[in-house]
Amino acid sequence: MSVATKTDKIQRLAELTAVKETSTGASLWREALRRLRHSKMAIVGAVIIALFLVLAIVGPYVAPYSPTAQTWRNEVFPNRGEFVGARGENWFGLDHLGRDVFSRMLVGARQTLLVGVVATLIGLIIGFLIGGVSGAAATLGGDAGKRVDSVIMRFIDMMLALPSLLLAVSIAAVMGQSLTTVMIAVGVVQIPVFARLLRGAMLAQGGADYVLAARSLGVRKRRIVVSQIVPNSLSPVIVQATLSLATAIIEAAALSYLGLGNPDPAIPEWGVMLTQAQRFFDNAPMMAVYPAVGIIITALGFTLLGEAMREALDPKLKG
Repeated sequence: MSVATKTDKIQRLAELTAVKETSTGASLWREALRRLRHSKMAIVGAVIIALFLVLAIVGPYVAPYSPTAQTWRNEVFPNRGEFVGARGENWFGLDHLGRDVFSRMLVGARQTLLVGVVATLIGLIIGFLIGGVSGAAATLGGDAGKRVDSVIMRFIDMMLALPSLLLAVSIAAVMGQSLTTVMIAVGVVQIPVFARLLRGAMLAQGGADYVLAARSLGVRKRRIVVSQIVPNSLSPVIVQATLSLATAIIEAAALSYLGLGNPDPAIPEWGVMLTQAQRFFDNAPMMAVYPAVGIIITALGFTLLGEAMREALDPKLKG
């Protein structure tokens, strides 16, 4: 995807906050919630996310076996291509070290969620600060502020021009192999998206009547930004955070698959499990299928909900 396409999509989402009331007089968020309740896409996404959250919370406590115990080590012979598939006591079979795959999937859900949430928070917080400064400078900073905004946005455009996975791989390769590295690398990739999104939303709000009224009454510019413009610019940021969770989970799994994830293979995480399974795919394909399906379904849930929220906030799609 080109930087122009990325920028256009972000700008379109940012502009949605410029419409504060619908034709019926209802607030934008109230109307959006009404449409979400009737959206099959939103309901399916919310159900998937809820199941994933429950799994991540209770999984380690309901797992039938220890995810690290090599209890059935003498039953698998990876060198000879002999593995144990699904059976009564091991619902998803055994991995190459004789560990229960079902237990590892349950415990690994929490690690996968942790990586996605922390990475998204890193991108959200830093992007929020950069975008807030840039938006405030462009909206109420005069000529000097516009120059500051221009410098910041050129740097953000440079980041957006780089393929996200390539940027994440480069950061992870420099920082070294660890779970923290994966979260930071994926989080950094999200920074320019949140920064440009908040900045665009603030620009859309900058010409609103309430801003002009506040300025005419002599309200300080800092107060206008903090108490009026920023709160009214959060709608697209919240939507993007939902979509970014899906992206973060996929990119974290990709980094783990490339060998840049957690160096401790004993700690179950779906991306790491997928990496370990690739060597034995010919003889035990289900070892790779289970974590892959988990990643795909989870990412799908966040994507469906995020896209439903985006459509619900778009006044052009009212129905």
